[in-house]
Amino acid sequence: MADIEKGGAARIGRRTVAGEGRAIRVLLVDDHQVVRRGLRTFLEVQDDIEVVGEASDGAEGIAAAEQLRPDVVLMDVKMPGMDGIEALRKLRELANPARVLVVTSFTEQRTVVPALRAGAAGYVYKDIDPEALAGAIRSVHAGHVLLQPEVAEALLAQDEGNSSQGRGTSLTDREREVLGLIADGRSNREIARALVLSEKTVKTHVSNILMKLDLADRTQAALWAVRHGIGV
Repeated sequence: MADIEKGGAARIGRRTVAGEGRAIRVLLVDDHQVVRRGLRTFLEVQDDIEVVGEASDGAEGIAAAEQLRPDVVLMDVKMPGMDGIEALRKLRELANPARVLVVTSFTEQRTVVPALRAGAAGYVYKDIDPEALAGAIRSVHAGHVLLQPEVAEALLAQDEGNSSQGRGTSLTDREREVLGLIADGRSNREIARALVLSEKTVKTHVSNILMKLDLADRTQAALWAVRHGIGV
């Protein structure tokens, strides 16, 4: 059965995320109870993060996400039953999909690449410093793409022969500006501020970029931009 715990009202003394009125709601999905317990213990002392539930495999994670509507899901890749890759694909089909930060011990390219292609907003390893993990959660929640350097290198290496290479010429100057800022890790809100545009206009540009480059999400767009010298 799913190890799901509903999150109640924010605890007394807990600060909320500036400008959002509440803490970042996090769901833990990992088949190791010790890992979940460790993550919960650390995250519950963070003023702006609230652990709203836990699940021990992908299927339970989907059910928990539908029930609890977290902002961010911390998910392992290799789990019994439905693994993290399949769960990522199904999470994207939900009406209000959470941002997913993969937290795993698997570093192989054959694991990294499918997770990112399935829609992960970030990919970090379980030996990450606790404070860095909290920062990663905040970053992913804010709309950033977050990859450890070796993860980015793995995806770049895998995509060297990507058929979208010649499609960059179809981008407008404004779309190239937006793409460069995506590569710089900016959220839509930050891009809108930098270019003096509305967030709605930025979202339209991002959609056009993904369509023209035949990419699935902004993670792939960021890596495409780096590979082709756009942005950082």
